[in-house]
Parts: sequence; structure tokens; C-alpha cells
Amino acid sequence: MGEWAVAKIHDVVIDCAHPASLARFWAAVLDDYEVAPYDDAELARLRSKGINAPEDDPTVLVEAGPGVRPRLFFQLVPESKVVKNRVHLDLTAGDPEAEVARLVALGASVVARYDGRTTLTDPAGNEFCVLAN
Repeated sequence: MGEWAVAKIHDVVIDCAHPASLARFWAAVLDDYEVAPYDDAELARLRSKGINAPEDDPTVLVEAGPGVRPRLFFQLVPESKVVKNRVHLDLTAGDPEAEVARLVALGASVVARYDGRTTLTDPAGNEFCVLAN
């Protein structure tokens, strides 16, 4: 099979009401991930759309580095989350309880604990889980 014969994950796209703040949350959650920098060309592109600051950007990218996948892409949507996610992220940690405490300090909320797994929500209400390595 050729290099592109099988689909590969490019981005995980997350709908939200404020992409910049949710992107900062997830960049802090994930090891080696950060909000993609805004260079002069990107700032000019935003200004051409009437957006004067990255804080108001309707689409914000969080990445670990060139070629590292998946990236997280946060996009502004007008509707709020109403029901349980159909897709969520599972995170692993060597010390799950310490990691849950760190995530709660960043703004996550614990929803449930069962079978060695803790379900949390991010500040926008999106579910994700933390489990032991």
C-alpha cells in the first residue's frame, strides 16, 4: 500500500464557545503540546477578517510540534453542548489521582469514577477520561 492508502488522523476538532481559552486549557493538560504561535502572516489574516486579537480567533490550533499528530483544533460554534460527547479523549498518567487533581486545578470537573477511570469535563463541558498507564 502507498503512503496515503490508509487514512490517518490529522486533527481532532473540538467545537466550543471560546476557542482561545479552551485551547490554552488543553495545551496545559497535554505534555509537550502548546497553542500554535501567531506569526505576522496569521495576525494579518485575522485582521483581514475583522479579528484584532488572537483571543478572538474563531479557530485555534494546539500542537506538539511539526509532524506530530494528532493536533487539536478548536473551532467556534454558536450552539452550546447539550448531550454526552460521541467521541472523547482517554488520557493516561502514572499517578492518575495526582493528574486528576492537576486537571481540576486547571479548570476541569470530575463527573464520575469507576473501574480505575475518572471521567472529567473540560471548561466547555466536553468529557474526557484519565486512567493509569
